[in-house]
Amino acid sequence: MALSASDLLAMYALLGNSLSGDESLRKPAEAALAQSETMPGFCSCLMEVITAKDLALQVDVRLLASVYFKNSISRYWRSRRDSSGISNEEKIHLRQKLLSHLREENHQIALTLAVVISKIARIDYPKEWPELFSILAQQLQSADILTSHRIFMILFRTLKELSTKRLISDQKNFAETTLGQGVLRCPCPESTTVPHSIEANTYSFPLADQICDCQNGVQKPLFLSCGYHLNSSITVGTFGRVICRPYCMVFPYSLKNTSSNASELHQDDLYLTCERWLLCIKIIRQLIISGFPTDATSIQGVRPVMEVSPVLLSAIQSFLPYYSSFREQQPKFWDILKRACTKLMKVLVAVQSRHPYSFGDKSVLPPVMDFCLIKITDPGPDIMSFEQFLIQCMKLVKCILECKEYMPSMTGRVTDESGVNFEQIKKNVSSAVAGVVTSLLPSDRVVLLCNVLIRRYFVLTAPDMEAWYQNPESFHHEQDSVLWSEKLRPCAEALYIVLFENHSQLLGPVVVSIVREAMNGCPASVTEITPGLLLKDAAYGAAAYVYYELSNYLSFKEWFNGALALELTNDHPNMRIIHRKVALILGQWVSETLCSSIFSFSIAWTQTFCVRLAASRSLCFLIEDANFSERDFSDLLPICWDLCFKLVEEVQEFDSKVQVLNSISILIAHVGEIIPYASKLIQFFQKAWEESSGESLLQIQLLAALKNFVIALGYQSPICYNMLLPILRRGIDVNSPDELLEDSMLLWEATLSHAPSMVPQLLGYFPCLLEILERSFDHLKVAANIIEGYIILGGTDFLSLHASIVANLLDLVVGNVNDRGLLSILPVIEILIQKLIVICLTGGDDHDPSKTAVKASSVAILARILVTNTNFLAQITSEPSLLLLLQKAGFPVDENILLCLVDVWLDKVSGTFIW
Repeated sequence: MALSASDLLAMYALLGNSLSGDESLRKPAEAALAQSETMPGFCSCLMEVITAKDLALQVDVRLLASVYFKNSISRYWRSRRDSSGISNEEKIHLRQKLLSHLREENHQIALTLAVVISKIARIDYPKEWPELFSILAQQLQSADILTSHRIFMILFRTLKELSTKRLISDQKNFAETTLGQGVLRCPCPESTTVPHSIEANTYSFPLADQICDCQNGVQKPLFLSCGYHLNSSITVGTFGRVICRPYCMVFPYSLKNTSSNASELHQDDLYLTCERWLLCIKIIRQLIISGFPTDATSIQGVRPVMEVSPVLLSAIQSFLPYYSSFREQQPKFWDILKRACTKLMKVLVAVQSRHPYSFGDKSVLPPVMDFCLIKITDPGPDIMSFEQFLIQCMKLVKCILECKEYMPSMTGRVTDESGVNFEQIKKNVSSAVAGVVTSLLPSDRVVLLCNVLIRRYFVLTAPDMEAWYQNPESFHHEQDSVLWSEKLRPCAEALYIVLFENHSQLLGPVVVSIVREAMNGCPASVTEITPGLLLKDAAYGAAAYVYYELSNYLSFKEWFNGALALELTNDHPNMRIIHRKVALILGQWVSETLCSSIFSFSIAWTQTFCVRLAASRSLCFLIEDANFSERDFSDLLPICWDLCFKLVEEVQEFDSKVQVLNSISILIAHVGEIIPYASKLIQFFQKAWEESSGESLLQIQLLAALKNFVIALGYQSPICYNMLLPILRRGIDVNSPDELLEDSMLLWEATLSHAPSMVPQLLGYFPCLLEILERSFDHLKVAANIIEGYIILGGTDFLSLHASIVANLLDLVVGNVNDRGLLSILPVIEILIQKLIVICLTGGDDHDPSKTAVKASSVAILARILVTNTNFLAQITSEPSLLLLLQKAGFPVDENILLCLVDVWLDKVSGTFIW
């Protein structure tokens, strides 16, 4: 039964009751709404509730209606097998209703409706909804500030959604939208070139034209006219320039004209205008990044990059002078300013990554990189606190320095090759851009940048020390485990590493001199937290990060004996700063002197959490080093086990537990003699598993460590079965969390592979394998190894107990997986002969290597049966059921099947190498 206008009151009542705190009202209302989702007219009723003027003050009900509306559109806009979906008539009505209700005052509801429009556009544009962008453009001509903001929100969400479609036809439609073709195209008869060429980028962009005209009309009282009119043709690049330039005046204007007694309405309008401008920047980014193919493969310039990038840089330069004054006088607009500068820098970073050659143009790369280098080396006291902006500057410089398109090609050229080919053009462009980068980074500037990174950005600050004191574990992970592009110091360290790799011969002596300067200025006996101590910490970190290249300039043995060993023995609490970096150095320079590292770890692991976690990480580097000697490590091994067990119990952070578990797993995998420590490890695993209940990621680490433990025990693994088997049973249960299944399967395989004999508990676990494969073939290869392990280990007892399950399992696999999956299961197939015969005789294209391998493996099994029991094979080849299967597969049933199998064996197996 379809819902109609008469049901609006009932719909409103259900929505209101769904928000009630009274469960007796809420539960029935939620159930009724769930039942109504599939009824025709449900979405239309919700839309009427959302747009009802008399409900404008009932924001909570309207917001809930918008959420139900969004979810229903996501589920039922496409026709589904289990539901007829939304009718075409209702779809037309909803599309019209959505575009007629653009001036939504509540931001959250407006955002939800924008997401709804984008989801519909993903399915319907351009075939069913070709007028979408033209209607939005028309609405902009007479829109006020609020309406235009909502339209820009819709444009951004829709373009973002369309850009994620991966089919070639969809990508072509998006490119045509970007270039002004299709529904947005303003005919340019003189333009007949390929859409993605530079000339095609001059196609007119009516939507962008109307956006700019709207901006001009609305903002003339504030910013001056841009000089563009509705009928003018405008490219994507011009669109970017028109959007950016007038808004560079928004912040000076607000500073001069917005006072404490200014009208609140005026401030709200100005704030909304700024938000609208940020949406425009996001739209520009979407058009340039997703609307053009990357020039890294075509060496074909993207003109909007060269047109828009300088304007984005100019906007940043216009905004930054107001950073400090806005922070004091206009905190609301100060937040907008920070977001604007950060977003503009992110756009430049994204553009460089997507279109490196266009970004390398002389009008873009030199001014942008020079600006970033200046802000990094001399940011000023105000900008120094603007961490997100500095992170983006460092990120852009790092991307440019390590961009492979900017590195000179090392390939040669054929001497008699005529003309200039694609690779030669690419090489010429790369060389030209590399020359520009080199000119921007002369030796003195490289040395200056290196010094600034170490002396300013590596040095711990007062807030850092406070954070360390408050929560050592969080401080450790924030500094060493966080994504490098999220925090200022890790970002500076990443930039330093790339800079050093590019200029190691120049910077090697510079870094060594900084280390020596820091050591001389702060001897090992100094314990006060002074600038000298903090500089030593920074210098030690700089040496650790580039240990491989720096080993040619610094003797680790002398360094360790002369300073590091003395500093480790100083147990003053303030020395934890240096101890943490010494632990890092030991992990990086471990190959230089293994004995010193081993001695030092026993000291480092007696420190605070932050130092102990750093030592735990470095311990992994020590054990995995190619020069690791278990004999040299044997005396320290019992201490390491005890310290690891103690540390994993004491730490509170999830990341800390995972890190220490990883250290334990690596210890187990690399230490040969594990039996003396087996009882302690069994107790540890038992306790750790019980305490990790509900923490799947932690249990994954435990399962991986358990697998290494079982492998290390070998045929003595039954000593841990009392602890192991209940954990294994929990992991392979189909009702357990899916994320545990993969590691549980690997543990199951390892348990069977290293078991000396079959035990009843393991024998009883086999039916779980059928349940797992009935759900998914994702773990088929491991499952095949498990089946083979059961057959070899269990023998007759296993087959007599689970033969029917094996048959069902193999019947489930054969014929239902691809060739790769079939090859993984063939080593254990000794039954289902009829299906194997069908595969041999009607296996498909003989020229397909995978098909040939399947045929060869199958007929090899049949040959073994032929040798051992000829009568059985002759009997089964005459079965009516087999003849029926062969007939369905298109094989002539009048042929002698047994002789045909022999022919296949002689023809294929003799010439095929099977692993």
